[in-house]
Amino acid sequence: MNYPKITRIVRITKENPEVKTIYFENDEKAKPGQFFMIWIPGNDEIPMSVSFIDKKIKGITFKKVGDATKSLFNLKEGQKIGIRGPFGNGFKIKGKKILFIAGGTGIATITAAVEEAIRNNISSTVIFGVKTKNELFFEERIKKLGTEILISTDDGSKGYKGYATDLAKQTLKEQKFDQIITCGPEIMMKKLFDLSKNISLQASLERFMKCGMGLCGQCTVGNGLRVCVEGPVFDKNVLKDIEDFGKFKRDASGRKVKF
Repeated sequence: MNYPKITRIVRITKENPEVKTIYFENDEKAKPGQFFMIWIPGNDEIPMSVSFIDKKIKGITFKKVGDATKSLFNLKEGQKIGIRGPFGNGFKIKGKKILFIAGGTGIATITAAVEEAIRNNISSTVIFGVKTKNELFFEERIKKLGTEILISTDDGSKGYKGYATDLAKQTLKEQKFDQIITCGPEIMMKKLFDLSKNISLQASLERFMKCGMGLCGQCTVGNGLRVCVEGPVFDKNVLKDIEDFGKFKRDASGRKVKF
């Protein structure tokens, strides 16, 4: 049986008032874009994308939004959580130059991918999009890599005033890229898909997950694709045939919810 492996929280970093990164002991091999099922004792088990990858330490970064994440947010260093995974398909980091675009908490997933690209000597440009500057995190972590980072805020409190997709459109006119890698609100990713034209693209989708192993079918998209197994990262050739991409998702009951 795929039982959670109990592990110790070794460090916690508060990234902004609503976002934390939890680092825990884990020696499994993980790729950017993959996810863990995180068991919070006495509460719930939820999927979390890996945001930090080291041989013996992994990290997850999350926003306090519901009962499970609030409980996780309140944990302290030294306390224990349960881990299953990593699961799913990660990003394929390849090419000479990549445009990374993250919106909101998608920054967590993209940052680990950028670090992988830099380790592979791949030139990278990074766009982080948030509503306001107070929601931004991991900016300094990206700057330390020596790569170009562009910030967009809906309210203009930092960087470009407007959506990350508008900044991406402008950047695509000014520079040439081998591929686009993105994670964030699905409407944002659908717009990037439409903008990509002849450039390859990979996007990390988020759906309600229960098992994380492809058994329950709760996270199915398109024609029987399971986000937890065939995803969460899908490339352009697959995305074009997923009719619900950028249109709707399903809640815990299976009901369609429009984006």
